[in-house]
Amino acid sequence: MPPDTPSRRKQRTPPPGETGQEALYLRSLSDRQVPVHVKLQDGETVSGWIEYFDDRMIRLTREGKPNLFIYKHQIRTITEHGREGRRRNRSDTPAEAASEDSQ
Repeated sequence: MPPDTPSRRKQRTPPPGETGQEALYLRSLSDRQVPVHVKLQDGETVSGWIEYFDDRMIRLTREGKPNLFIYKHQIRTITEHGREGRRRNRSDTPAEAASEDSQ
């Protein structure tokens, strides 16, 4: 390419901010009433199942405790727990997984 010709790089468009996958995943958790751990931005973790959600918050239903409405901007992570969720957790040692399976 001659030096006086401007570069013709194709500009890339940035990825979308929303893919719609969050709503599908939350709907799946809600429909199946999967037990989850919700880790908040301040480090606190609460457990229950997601009964309802919208674009700004979730409702976490808990056994024997008050239900919680949690704004999504306060959530760091949501992880499944119980038998399925424990198997997917890479921090578990094989001994911990085996002891849980035998219970």
